[in-house]
Amino acid sequence: MAEPRRTERLDQPREPRRVNLPRFDPEAFGRWSETIARNMGTAKFIVYMTLVIGAWLGWNTLAPPNLRFDPYTFTFLTLILSLQASYAAPLILLAQNRQADRDRLAMEEDRRRAAMQKADTEYLSREIASLRIAVGEVATRDFIRSELARLAEELDEQAQRRIRLELKRQRKELERAGRRAVDGAAAGPGEEPHDDVDTD
Repeated sequence: MAEPRRTERLDQPREPRRVNLPRFDPEAFGRWSETIARNMGTAKFIVYMTLVIGAWLGWNTLAPPNLRFDPYTFTFLTLILSLQASYAAPLILLAQNRQADRDRLAMEEDRRRAAMQKADTEYLSREIASLRIAVGEVATRDFIRSELARLAEELDEQAQRRIRLELKRQRKELERAGRRAVDGAAAGPGEEPHDDVDTD
């Protein structure tokens, strides 16, 4: 049994027909357009173009009429120049667009680096401020010298005090020894000298 023929429905959109266009590498095409735009923007291109147009005009003006391929109105030359201009303008615009994209990426990278440098600078300024505060609480050289001088004076005073106490003690011992000797001489040979009790 034959399959029923599918009729197109009016309530459904048609599926778009795909046209197979030739594929090309946009990056390679862009590099090629930049090369052309770079070469067209040089003095060499202008000089060569002037020489070609001058030779064209000279040949089609001075050559015998049967050898001229573009007579006086130079229609073919005008067509060639307009064709060149019609291709040169989009190629130059494409090269400028690629340069603008590169400039935009470079600006974004510069902006990102500037933000990072600003953050680093703020961090370093905070660290330097905290170091200044910490250094303000640290003892300075003059303060340490004054403290060491004060400690040396205190140690000297304590040493002198100890020397005075030692001299005083030695003096008391000598006085006791002298009293014992006097008491021993005053007592008889059979008496025992009694020790004085130091009340100090």
